[in-house]
Amino acid sequence: MGREDLNPSSLSAHIFYEMESKGMSFVLLPDMIVDNVTQITPALLEQHNISLLMLDFDNTIVPYTTDIPTEAFCRWLQTMAESQIQLCVVSNSRKPRVQVFCKKYGIDCITHARKPFCKGIKQCLQRYGVQPGEAALVGDQIYTDTLGGNSAGVQTILVRAIDNHNFWLKLRHLLEKPFIFAARKRRIDYE
Repeated sequence: MGREDLNPSSLSAHIFYEMESKGMSFVLLPDMIVDNVTQITPALLEQHNISLLMLDFDNTIVPYTTDIPTEAFCRWLQTMAESQIQLCVVSNSRKPRVQVFCKKYGIDCITHARKPFCKGIKQCLQRYGVQPGEAALVGDQIYTDTLGGNSAGVQTILVRAIDNHNFWLKLRHLLEKPFIFAARKRRIDYE
């Protein structure tokens, strides 16, 4: 099919077909929505056959403005350590604070992940020897975390951003609202 054969209505279908044939997916809806990471239990993950949980860092684990986790997160981390679920932070950040935090709390990490591209996610899957269907990515952003996870074939869990402290984060959240609404309408929320 040449470019001249494509009309505007079939162009998007053609693009999605091409992406699917190359093993890529352009899906902005998460598989699950929870308020925060501490609501994700080992039992929930095991129920979905997940053995590896990849975590975004900023605004998923801690706000952009601090490196100090809540007591609830520390308790959750202990619960996860006692389970069979493996954890790895997969962050786009280039700042050393991610690696310092992960070392302090005993979590493996991959930085410079380049989400929504699959580079960091696939690197994590390879490191742990886990198939995409046995992994999930949790994060606060649809356009990076959810899209990246869906593109890599892992299950995606959207959490509410801890703190949208500036104009750009608030604007991004506003632009994500239709997808959050659509996901909730599909009844994909964790209950």
